[in-house]
Amino acid sequence: GAIAGGLADCVKALSAAEDLDTVVLSGGVFQNELLLEDLMSLLAPLHVFTNHAVPANDGGISLGQAALAAFRT
Repeated sequence: GAIAGGLADCVKALSAAEDLDTVVLSGGVFQNELLLEDLMSLLAPLHVFTNHAVPANDGGISLGQAALAAFRT
């Protein structure tokens, strides 16, 4: 779709500018499986990571906060 195409163009441009080959897609918008699948296919050959064990939405925020706190101590 058009939204996935636009996002893919932005991600590819930013990853090229920063010399990155890995991206992480997370957040509530990526609960939309159609958008996520389209975008992942458009981002090849970049390495794409997404949520699997932790919710992509606000349900995963507290785990991220706990991980950061553990990392900082």
